[in-house]
Amino acid sequence: MNLYATFDRSEFPVISIHFTGEKETKENFQLYLDELGNNYERKEQFALIFELTNAPIPNVKYQLKQATWMKENESLIKTYCHGVAYVIPGALMRNVLKLIFGVQQNPVEFKVFSTYAESQAWTKSLVSA
Repeated sequence: MNLYATFDRSEFPVISIHFTGEKETKENFQLYLDELGNNYERKEQFALIFELTNAPIPNVKYQLKQATWMKENESLIKTYCHGVAYVIPGALMRNVLKLIFGVQQNPVEFKVFSTYAESQAWTKSLVSA
């Protein structure tokens, strides 16, 4: 199975999620959601970077699954996640993000950036404050 996204926890408390460019499938998208859940196992504060430069436009079915996951885990997200940075250089993916947040609001502070370096600076400021 080709991964939909990879998770880099080497700079914890900043966790980076890099989308591989692979189209989502039932299996790889579930693995992605499971890995999102694994971010909370430490029960420690952190910030997330979603690096979406290579992300394919997800099928609406998977956009809704993402929104449902956020709703089901809202309390956990609010407790441990200081904020979320989205690296989205293109307008089309920014519109997908708006659609997801139209179904389920992001439960924590977030910002959209054009570059990964900008997102790193912002997330590091969140977890060092």
